[in-house]
Amino acid sequence: MPYADPEKRKELDRQRKAMARAAAKVQGQNNGRVDVKARAWTIVAYPESVPKDWREVLNEYHIPWACSPLHDKDVDGAGKLKKPHWHILLSFTGKKSYSQICVISKALNAPSPKVCHDQRGLVRYFIHRDDPNKYQYDQRSIEVYGGFDVADYLKPTTSECMALQDEMIEWCFKNKITEFWILKVYALRERPDWSAELSRSCFQITQFLKSRRHSSDLVACNPETGEIYE
Repeated sequence: MPYADPEKRKELDRQRKAMARAAAKVQGQNNGRVDVKARAWTIVAYPESVPKDWREVLNEYHIPWACSPLHDKDVDGAGKLKKPHWHILLSFTGKKSYSQICVISKALNAPSPKVCHDQRGLVRYFIHRDDPNKYQYDQRSIEVYGGFDVADYLKPTTSECMALQDEMIEWCFKNKITEFWILKVYALRERPDWSAELSRSCFQITQFLKSRRHSSDLVACNPETGEIYE
């Protein structure tokens, strides 16, 4: 029976609206998740579950996305091999909701998607870049589609750049390399990480090669002990 009191009717109407909002929020939940929105999402896919043309399925969404190498050498805490799987990163220009991404994960027969809070961190995890205790996957096996620029996410840190340059100098010294082009060709063929670093900064390397070339008759040694470095 309707309330005759206008204030009571208003209060009842407010309560009904509050209940409707709460119900809508519950309906927007999936597996205990609120239907949040984000620009980047990650999906784990398994070879035995995905359709054969799963890459084409993703490409039909016309979004930048990247895929890790097949993680077939990961182990759990007991040292047992985990199921082979791919880590997939979906990168949107605008925010997409959990329910929208679920449509994509279901098309891949994959588990529920998760928000990616750090795209750079995830791409580095593709190859376990920051976890030397885990198997190190080949960076060249990362797959990118839709204009995804993986190089931007894998730029080495300052300390990593210094380590790469030290590696190159040590290699040139041991192999008696004095010409930059020999180092660059070797890097192109064998060490793409060296090649990328040479493209970013090569001043120290060129100075080393120049000095080495003009003093080839000298030897490097420890001035305190007389030990010759070879």
